[in-house]
Amino acid sequence: MRKIVIALCVLTLLSSCVSKKKYTDLEAKNKETQDLLNTATVKLNSCLEEKAGLAATVEGLKEKNQLLINTSKDMTVLTTKGAENIEKALETIKEKDLKISRMQDALTKKDSVTLALVTSLKSSVGISDPDIEINVEKGVVFISIADKLLFKSGSYEVTDKAKAVLAKVAKVVNDKPDFECMVEGHTDNVPYRSNGVLLDNWDLSVKRSTSIIRVLTNDLGVKPAQLIAAGRSSYVPLVENDTPENRSKNRRTRIVVLPKIDQFYDMIEKEMKKQQQ
Repeated sequence: MRKIVIALCVLTLLSSCVSKKKYTDLEAKNKETQDLLNTATVKLNSCLEEKAGLAATVEGLKEKNQLLINTSKDMTVLTTKGAENIEKALETIKEKDLKISRMQDALTKKDSVTLALVTSLKSSVGISDPDIEINVEKGVVFISIADKLLFKSGSYEVTDKAKAVLAKVAKVVNDKPDFECMVEGHTDNVPYRSNGVLLDNWDLSVKRSTSIIRVLTNDLGVKPAQLIAAGRSSYVPLVENDTPENRSKNRRTRIVVLPKIDQFYDMIEKEMKKQQQ
């Protein structure tokens, strides 16, 4: 019996020893597993954070991409408008260049064109008298007539001989219905003796202008709306009033033909074409 009890005790002791060892092993394995789990959890959280950061980056890139797309569209529109504006600007420059070229061409040939235009006007008027001058200055045509062909000394009544001359002038004016003509009276510096109607050379120069205008309108069919009366007295002399001959030159009537600038260049072009033929 005693042997049996001893044997049971030994078996129980052995059994107890085996169970504790297994427990220790299991506990070690459990700790190892827990460590692995903790490590995996840390890595998982790190991955999740990294994923969230990448997701935010992706969203940012999407927004930037959309912004670039929109900007590209805007730039396309701006580029198209810019191209149109540049094209319009180039067209404007081209037109200006053509006008400048025409003007430069006209200026280059100024002397010959002026001579041709004056010759043309003289031809149409049919005047070759040295007391009648026709010239062109800065786009304006001047017809200057010595007063001895128009008036008696100190008078503002138009002579019969003058009416024949003015008839030829009227032909020029009537051929240019869109032009305006200013009739300027000029005197010498000898003071005018008042006759109770005219006070001085100012009055005389203006009265001679209006007398010529009345002949042009009443007798020669020129439209009054085309004419301007003006008197310059003795203040725009051609030469010094120091000799009888010079004073005679300064006593004159000047008819200023005032074309529009485009009409003037049309006249120039016509004369240039005539020269080239």
